[in-house]
Amino acid sequence: MALTDTLIKNQNHAAYSKSALLSALSVFCLFLGAAPATQAQTYPDRPLRLVVPFPAGGTVDAVARNVAQKLSESLHQPVVVENRAGAAGSIGSVAVARAAPDGYTLLMGTASTHGTNPAVQKSLPYDPVRDYAPVALVASTPYILVVHPSVPANSLTELLALAKAQPGKLNYGSYGSGSSNHLATELFRAISHADIVHVPYKGGAPAMSDLLAGQVQMMFDVFTTSGPHIRTGKLRLLGVGAPRRSALAPDAPTLAEAGVPGFDASTFFGIFAPIGTPRSVVMRLNEDINRALKTTDMRERLAAVGAEPGGGSPELLGQTVVTEVVKWTQLVRDRNLRFEP
Repeated sequence: MALTDTLIKNQNHAAYSKSALLSALSVFCLFLGAAPATQAQTYPDRPLRLVVPFPAGGTVDAVARNVAQKLSESLHQPVVVENRAGAAGSIGSVAVARAAPDGYTLLMGTASTHGTNPAVQKSLPYDPVRDYAPVALVASTPYILVVHPSVPANSLTELLALAKAQPGKLNYGSYGSGSSNHLATELFRAISHADIVHVPYKGGAPAMSDLLAGQVQMMFDVFTTSGPHIRTGKLRLLGVGAPRRSALAPDAPTLAEAGVPGFDASTFFGIFAPIGTPRSVVMRLNEDINRALKTTDMRERLAAVGAEPGGGSPELLGQTVVTEVVKWTQLVRDRNLRFEP
């Protein structure tokens, strides 16, 4: 049964369907088209706030601060980054959803806040589609499959053969039960039928520490944290989780071409405003962000944190959210996954 064509209803998780989410997105687009343009004449006339729903110092924070700097230059107003972490990104996300829809409070959303959270949280306090006006897709970074050098597999084909020959012997680390890289690995398992064991950690740092020590054999991670260890030989890269090869590792095959057809697991970063934000304001921000993403220094800054530039219309970001929510909610339902509160 196709992930994007099935009505998703589960008493233990948020219920979404492609048709319902597309309807919500269509209503949003119609609303934007009818929004008054008068605010464009004065916007912005005071500082903006960009809420990051995760702690300072991480990849999301770094991407947000780069965007904030560029917007400050183009809007001629300060764009202040505010870290409001907690509840897997829900605290900051709710704060923006409830803010005035005037373009002065924005959210740096991610594949967690606007993709996997609806699939794993029983009572999500916000709706990733209906509560936000998508502004622009800023960047994305694919999940990559890395293994400890002690694993006798130099390719994905060899890893799958090893898992088949020794079912239940290989284990993989995750940032936590229900985390985005946990779901990425569940998608990998669903397509490849690999019999591997989940070892959840309380965050990416302890998971990476045990992977480097060989306590777990494999993990889906991002270039930001795994890249340095790949270059020093402490980890082995077997494939990239995006539909196409990454410019950050052009010689590495995608997992789809290496033996797991249809696999696609990436994390994205997007700017969102509260629903009801005027179309004129959304488009002003969208145009400035797209212009910034084309600059050499912005592309270099994103590459430094393992991300590739995005861009495109607000509707593209909205469709990305719809696709992600449906995909992960369907996966959780089909595999009957349960998560600790």
